[in-house]
Amino acid sequence: MSTDAIVLLKEDHKEIRRLFKAFQEAEEGPASKRGKIVGQILEALTVHTYLENEVMYPEVRKLVPDVEDDVLESYEEHHVADVLCFELFTMDAGDERYNAKTTVLIENVLHHIEEEEQEWFPKVREALGRSPLQEIGQRMLDLRPKAPKTPTAPKALKKSLDAVVA
Repeated sequence: MSTDAIVLLKEDHKEIRRLFKAFQEAEEGPASKRGKIVGQILEALTVHTYLENEVMYPEVRKLVPDVEDDVLESYEEHHVADVLCFELFTMDAGDERYNAKTTVLIENVLHHIEEEEQEWFPKVREALGRSPLQEIGQRMLDLRPKAPKTPTAPKALKKSLDAVVA
């Protein structure tokens, strides 16, 4: 298993895309099935954004000043996703706006993933190289078991509040 931070984040992105596809396939099905899939989406996004915000983004800001604007935009995109995740977490899957809100979350996150993978991950890889990316990735792996799994977990709420006050 690779410890390269970008490889790890892309693996998360792949899983998140798979969950999005599962939701879209279940969109017209029973609310309970959609709710279960959205629960998995919320957990995956909460863990993923926490690791990026706590490890990847601060390191990249410090080590690769050329992507400062990209990282700041990513923090804001995470904040929007955090708000939508929190709202979905408190909603019933049968709510008339549940599918629409999930669709907006999916669209926003897919946009974010594309920007990361196409625009700034290549710049970061070129600037940092293998060893620093492996060190960052190992820190993310070490932190993953301690990452919040729901949008209402204290660490997840703190991350959301930090985005507002920062």
